[in-house]
Amino acid sequence: MTTFFISHPACLEHTNPPGHPERADRLRAIEHVLNRERFQFLNRKLAPLASYDTIALCHSEHEIAEIRHLAPKHGFVQIDSDTSMSPGSLEAMLRSAGGAIAATDAVMTGGAANAFVATRPPGHHAESQRPMGFCFFNNVAIAARYAQRRYGIARAAVVDFDVHHGNGTQDIFWADPTVMYCSTHEMPLYPGTGAISERGERDTIVNAPLRAGDAGAQFREAFESKILPRLKSFAPELLLISAGFDAHYRDPLANLNLEAEDYRWVTQKLMDVADANAQGRIVSVLEGGYDLQGLAESVDAHVTALMRG
Repeated sequence: MTTFFISHPACLEHTNPPGHPERADRLRAIEHVLNRERFQFLNRKLAPLASYDTIALCHSEHEIAEIRHLAPKHGFVQIDSDTSMSPGSLEAMLRSAGGAIAATDAVMTGGAANAFVATRPPGHHAESQRPMGFCFFNNVAIAARYAQRRYGIARAAVVDFDVHHGNGTQDIFWADPTVMYCSTHEMPLYPGTGAISERGERDTIVNAPLRAGDAGAQFREAFESKILPRLKSFAPELLLISAGFDAHYRDPLANLNLEAEDYRWVTQKLMDVADANAQGRIVSVLEGGYDLQGLAESVDAHVTALMRG
C-alpha cells in the first residue's frame, strides 16, 4: 500500500499579517521538497471540506458559530495576539480538518498504509472552547474522534512532537480513557502547559518536557523511556501524529536542537508501534515548523520514513 499526501491550494489563502511566522511559504517549501523524484510514488490527494457537524465532535457549537461570524470579507480579524483570520481563512480551516478526516478514511479502509496531511492553519493549540496559538480547529483531535465514531476505534493515540505543547489536544482528551495523548516539547515555553504532572483524569496524558538546548539524544531518551512504553501498553488501533517540526535547530521560535535524522528516527519508532497494534495505520498532520529549510529537511525525513524509505 502507498503513502497518501493530502493538501489543498486553498490553504495558501489563509494569510497572517506581514512578518508572521505561520505563512503560506511553509506549504510551498513542503510541496517543493515532495516534488523530488523519490517521492513520485506518493498518492497525492486534495483535502475536502470538513462538515461543521464533524468539527463539532471536538468543538463547541458556540465556538464554531463565533469563528464563522468573525470570518472577514477583507482585511484581518484579530482573534488573539498570535492568531488572526483573513478572507481565505475559513475555507483553509475546513480543508485542514477535512484533510485529516480524508487521511483517516484512507488508512481505515485500507486505501493507504499511512498519510501525511500538509495543510494550514495548524490545530493542536485549539481547545474545545477557543482558538489560540495560530490554531482554530484541532485537526488531529477531530480525526481521532471521527475514527471512533465512523469506524468504532476503541483506542486511538495522538503523539505530538511539536516544540510547543499541544494544550488543545490535551484539553479535549483530558478525561477520555479511549484516547492517549503523548507529547515532547520545550518547557518553559508557550503555551505554558505540559508538565509531567499533567496526566489527565484517566492517566492517558503523557508529557515528556525537554529543556532549552536539548538535542536529539534527550529527545530520543524521552521517547524511549517515557512515551514508547506507554504507547505500547495502550496498544492504539490508530496512531495520529501532530507533526510539528519547530524543534529543529534552525527554527526561530524555540531553543531545541533536533535534526532531520531525529524526525526520521521517531517516525520509524512510531511506525513500529502502529505495525504491532494498529495494522500500520498512521495519520500524520502538520503542525509547526517555521524555518523553511529546517521544515523542508524534516518533512523529507518524515515522509521518507512513512514510505519505508
